[in-house]
Order: sequence, then C-alpha cells, then structure tokens
Amino acid sequence: MTDQHLHPDTMAVHSGRADLAELGVHALPIDLSTTNPLPDIERGGDSYEAMATGGRPPADGSMVYARLWNPTVARFEDALAEMEHADASVAFSSGMAAMTAVILAHTSAARKSHVVAVRPLYGGTDHLLGSGLLATETTYCHPSEVRSMMRADTGLVVVETPANPTLELVDIAEIVAAAGDVPVVVDNTFATPLLQNPLDHGAAMSLHSATKYLGGHGDVIAGVVACSERIAEALRRVRAVTGGLLHPLGAYLLHRGLTTLPVRIRQQQQNAQQIVQWLIDQPEVDEVFYPGLDGDPRGILERQMRGTGAMIAMRMSGGYAAAKAVASSVALFTHAVSLGGVDSLIQHPAALTHRPVPADARPDADVLRLSIGLENAGDLIADLAQAFAASTVMRPHRPANAAAVSSR
Repeated sequence: MTDQHLHPDTMAVHSGRADLAELGVHALPIDLSTTNPLPDIERGGDSYEAMATGGRPPADGSMVYARLWNPTVARFEDALAEMEHADASVAFSSGMAAMTAVILAHTSAARKSHVVAVRPLYGGTDHLLGSGLLATETTYCHPSEVRSMMRADTGLVVVETPANPTLELVDIAEIVAAAGDVPVVVDNTFATPLLQNPLDHGAAMSLHSATKYLGGHGDVIAGVVACSERIAEALRRVRAVTGGLLHPLGAYLLHRGLTTLPVRIRQQQQNAQQIVQWLIDQPEVDEVFYPGLDGDPRGILERQMRGTGAMIAMRMSGGYAAAKAVASSVALFTHAVSLGGVDSLIQHPAALTHRPVPADARPDADVLRLSIGLENAGDLIADLAQAFAASTVMRPHRPANAAAVSSR
C-alpha cells in the first residue's frame, strides 16, 4: 500500500519511520551527534559540499556535521512532507527562522527584493517583512489586490489561512493564479496538515510554526516548510549558512507529536465548535470569528479545508477594558501567547503577538484570541462565563443572540 492511499490518521502514525525496521528498533531513535566520522578526505569533502549547497548526504559519504544534516531531524522532515503531500520538508529552530529562510531564499538569493504579503498575518511575520532587516520591500494588500501588486522584482507572495488572529479564510488557488510564476508560501499553522494541504491548491510552500499543533504540548520551539525538492535545497543552503537548525531532541518531540495530531485536532475542534455556539449567544460578546459561521458563501472552507479547527477570536462588547478583565479573570484558560497545545490559552493580539504591527493594521483592542485545548468543553465554557461575570465594563442591557458572527 502506497502512502497516497493511506488515511491521514495512519500517515500520522507511520510516516517518517521507513528505516526503523532496518535499524532494528521500534521507538524513534535520537542521534545527538554534533560531528560524524569521515570515511576519507575525498568523500568527506564531497559530502560537505553536497550538504552545504542544499543536497542530501551521499550514500557512500558522511553526515559530517549536525549543522548540515541530522538523521533524527530528517525523519521528522520526511514525515511532515508525507502528511503535506510534498516532495520534501526542511525543519528549523523556530517558525520565524523558517520564514526568514523562505524570504532569503526567494529574495536575496534570487535577486528579487519585493514581497507581496496578504494581511492579516502573524505579527512576527508582518514585522519581519516590514522591518527591512532582510533588505526586502513589502507591499501589504487584500487577497483581491495580489495580481495588481505583482512587479518584475517580486520574489515571493506570503499568505496565512486561516489568518492570525481573526481566522479569515483566503482562497489559496486564487492567490496562486494571481501570483503567476512567483512562488506562494502559505502559513498553515492554524490548519495543520490534517485540515489543509496548501500544495494541493498550487502553493509552492506550506509553512508551520511547529511549536504549535505539530508539537502539541508546549515543550518545543520549531518551524518547518513543506515544498518541492528544488525549494528544499535552497532552504537547506540557507539553513546551513545561517545555522537555523532544529535540535535533534526537538525533532524527536515533533515526530512523536505527529502520532497524536489527528486525535488532538478532532477533540480540540469539537470543543471549539461547542464554545463558539455558546459565545454567539453571550451579551458580553459583540462578534465571534470562526471559519464557517457566515455559511461559507465563497465555498473556501468546503473546497480547501477538512475542518474548522480549534482557534477562536471574539470581540468584547465592553471594549479593551472588558478584554483585559476577561483575560485576567480566567482560571482554566492560561493567559499566554502561543497556541495549539493540549491546554487552552487566551491572549490579547493587539498588545502581544501583533504589537509590532503598524497601528492601522493591528487587530482591534477589543479582540481576544482563544486556543482551545483538550479540557472538557463544559468546564471551559464555565470558566469563560465566570470571567465574563468578573468584568465590570460589559455593555448593559444587551439582548442575548445579538453577537455578530464572522469567518474573517
């Protein structure tokens, strides 16, 4: 049975493990070597050159040095590539290291300094693109404006869907068509490979902050990009030169995390759907942001995704003061940045993850973002209810069922 015929649940358990039987082990091994023996000078030198320029270790050569290659990292990369329907993937020390490598490989290395970025984006990505640190010029736009923003020196189009923090859905195929020959990278962190595969819709790269759902337990920071082998070679070259490598222990934790990703996503999504239905009836909430609440009029959710995910955003009726009070009053939810773990988190995007974003593009101050975990949904709802009650700035006398809904 070939991998393309396997159910995603099965792929999550078995991908990236093809060599374990040959090694005579069942659990994933961890290779912590920083350096490796060389067979001889010539083959050692050839191995170094092959990997330093983005290739793989020669069959009769050596892995040479961990900055160039590590088998534990490579197994995770193979597993993620299979799940993303990609030829390869390249892992990095963080999601931002991964995005940095993608930008460098398609701008500086390609001698094209212009990037088109569809907002909203994760605040760190938005800030990196706008900072000029990588000698790029970025044009931010709405999805419908991508085609008109393309230039001769455009080297990359960046999009995130569902978008952070307001869960807007972007039609990947439409962006790819508008970009023409320019590669499109999709931040797929919120959806994960279980719910969305951007390469199936024409994207050149699917990027993950693997810190989030892929690891799933809040104990590893990493990034990974699924792509073609040609792009992988360019990304490995950047990684080898800049040193943004993922530690083998992190790769082990991520590979192990993939095995439970399907069951985690299903339960987290089920919890989120229950919480969303409760939130839209609460007078303390003006608007709920969650995929599909508007009926999916453009068909993006049905065409592009296999589920709605476990991220929610909500606009508080009492404005920033209410948002601050709720974030400070939760007990089961942890008031913290990040997302995608087994426990539920709440945070204020404008003050935290999106603080570096220019004010005119920053999320509104009355918006909170929720990452729903594996706790009992009823307990999470009760926690939000008591946090709402603890706020003294809620809009009075507002009828139930008045919350707007949005798939933005």
